[in-house]
Amino acid sequence: MEETIVVKCGGNAAVDPLAVCEDIAALTRDSRPVVVVHGGSADIERLAGRLGVESRRLVAPDGVSARHTDRAMLEVVHLALAGLAKPRLVAALSAAGVSAVGLTGLDGGLLRARRKTAHRAVVAGRRVVVRDDHSGRITEVDAGLLRALLADGRTPVVSPPAVAEDGGPVNTDADRAAAAVAAALGASTLVLLTGAPGVLTDPADDDSALPVCAVTPSGPPPFTGGGMGLKLVAAREALQGGVGRVLIADGRCRAPVRTALEGRATTVVVDEAIGAAR
Repeated sequence: MEETIVVKCGGNAAVDPLAVCEDIAALTRDSRPVVVVHGGSADIERLAGRLGVESRRLVAPDGVSARHTDRAMLEVVHLALAGLAKPRLVAALSAAGVSAVGLTGLDGGLLRARRKTAHRAVVAGRRVVVRDDHSGRITEVDAGLLRALLADGRTPVVSPPAVAEDGGPVNTDADRAAAAVAAALGASTLVLLTGAPGVLTDPADDDSALPVCAVTPSGPPPFTGGGMGLKLVAAREALQGGVGRVLIADGRCRAPVRTALEGRATTVVVDEAIGAAR
């Protein structure tokens, strides 16, 4: 079996999931094993609006923004990802000839996480501690389950929630989930698709995309605008977990995954490796 590629298909409304699925189908026809990890921010926002659930963001002191997942929002996240985004992706992959299997992190304990007891955030210029946030950080991935599906010719389609240590569900960032999956599988490449041509020095200017973006081994990411903060954190975690390379790429083009693999993307490196990447 060739080296595994993990593709994170984001929830950005600009990303065309059908184009992503057609591209993944082309890769699987070439016998390249692919695992898809997805979010669904656009679906979450729409469903939250329909159900009257307030959607809020928490901005950490380092500028990284994350969804505030109270108990009501956790239900919305689960419904949106497992009931809307995942069936859409699985159906599109199946229509393209891919034998896709949809899984949340709860299925078979695929994704296990440590529940956050508190979340530090900045609100109106003041640092506060938020304690009603039902989110967690992934600590374990059942790579054996994913490898068994790949060996059987299946394409896993994975999303949060994850299982916390107390057995309950917790939301987890889909980019960081993709990083954890890629590291657990020893993937050759993690492709994080987004609604921009890569990491932008100016979120309003697509022409400011970087060919290479260096992140430090710890500390805040160099760019946080346009939702890029968590992607860079995820990229760092993947690289530190042994993933061969991480690409942040445009999910809006016709063949987004293969285009990224061919070099039209931002390659993320940990700063000690930037010389080798160039």
